[in-house]
Amino acid sequence: MIHKELTSFPTHFLWGSASAAYQVEGAWDEDGKGPSVWDVFTKIPGKTYMGSNGDVAVDHYHRYKEDIALMAQMGLKAYRFSVSWPRIYPQGKGEVNEAGLQFYDDLINELLAHQIEPVLTLYHWDVPYALVEEYGAWESRQIIDDFNNNCITLYKRFGDRVKYWVSLNEQNYNTHHGFITALHPPGVQDRKRFYEANHIAFLANAKAIESFRTYVPDGKIGPSFAYSPAYPLTSDPKDILAYENAEEFTNHWWLDVYCWGIYPQIPYRYLLEQGLAPTIQEGDLELLQKGRPDFVGINYYQTITYEFNPLDGVAEGRFNSTGKKGSGEETGVPGLYKTMRNPHLETSNWDWAIDPIGLRVGMRRITSRYQLPVFITENGLGEFDRLEENDTVHDDYRIEYLRSHLEQCKQAIHDGVDLIGYCSWSFTDLLSWLNGYQKRYGFVYVNRDETDERDLRRIKKKSFYWYQDVIRTNGENL
Repeated sequence: MIHKELTSFPTHFLWGSASAAYQVEGAWDEDGKGPSVWDVFTKIPGKTYMGSNGDVAVDHYHRYKEDIALMAQMGLKAYRFSVSWPRIYPQGKGEVNEAGLQFYDDLINELLAHQIEPVLTLYHWDVPYALVEEYGAWESRQIIDDFNNNCITLYKRFGDRVKYWVSLNEQNYNTHHGFITALHPPGVQDRKRFYEANHIAFLANAKAIESFRTYVPDGKIGPSFAYSPAYPLTSDPKDILAYENAEEFTNHWWLDVYCWGIYPQIPYRYLLEQGLAPTIQEGDLELLQKGRPDFVGINYYQTITYEFNPLDGVAEGRFNSTGKKGSGEETGVPGLYKTMRNPHLETSNWDWAIDPIGLRVGMRRITSRYQLPVFITENGLGEFDRLEENDTVHDDYRIEYLRSHLEQCKQAIHDGVDLIGYCSWSFTDLLSWLNGYQKRYGFVYVNRDETDERDLRRIKKKSFYWYQDVIRTNGENL
């Protein structure tokens, strides 16, 4: 639909930005923190770009006041951050680490002192390594109670001040790379284990939300889903069927469980036939029903286009983790679908399709299917930024990327999407998991690279001032 005039952004729209503990904090072994799985995984040779890791990251642990002062200068209305589970429970359970709780107390209080709404993510991939050693972390049902205990600790400590919570971040992306491509821990390729671990994560998510209703009854909670709406490559019915397969297996499989507490029927039947379906025990489906969220958090970066894939067709291809454009390969599941480059879209240097309208399409699909508010918990462009003379970074490409996506947010609001807020990824530059520090996302440049921490100076990019004006005008000046 084409609108002649557009509705303004809501008066209390949460103009925000986001980060994750492992990617920004550093201080990986300070003040009683235990090791996370990523503290261990990134030390394995060849796992990350140039051996980069989050031991120091961008030192947000020691510089959070400086970073929040910059957020306040920008006018940020919300800041989404994650709590490091091993900073709270170094062994994943047992004795709580008061120093870890105090750090997040101080962080939250500093945000509130600057009128910035804290949005707390309960889990952003950094499971305590002690639980990996003890029982395999997300491959054991023991983690459900341990994760719930960690969540209850956070609800009781911060629930009086934090009203927006994210349960699990990108469960789909993290487990796909953990159990399908082997790029994330535990680094295996086993589709059966993939579906089993996902089911356990679904149960942990539901249990955490059930507890949330008791401890933070006036708060809002939902998962953050890495959402890539599916497109068919052509109108050939075989491509349409491949697109339907992809939408069911890569989107509905997660969103239906999060929002309705049920697995979609067609993918589940297929997995049963293939011997891949997760093990469902007595009480599981009842627990999933208790995990229905208040909103759907979406981390949106791209749409993915699909075509027919025969039984002897394409499987997993090479992932672009270097920023060498065109080095990524098509992937797929034989008999279901394979990915193809969309000829109508440009791509980033990491081969991600740049599709602002796809964000609108995705939000409309969620609104129509689930009738829930949407919170954009991540959206951004990772690129090679250059620090030039006089401490300037001319990232006009990022401004154009964010502007075009925010324009589609405005369109979606007029369509009828209940959009709570928009958190860019990210506020400062940070460690990009597999891609090191070369893939920059922030409004604030951090002076370091993979091999040299330098002085970690914070330098405002051109996009900083652009977003500052967007917030000041509540989205009227895009």
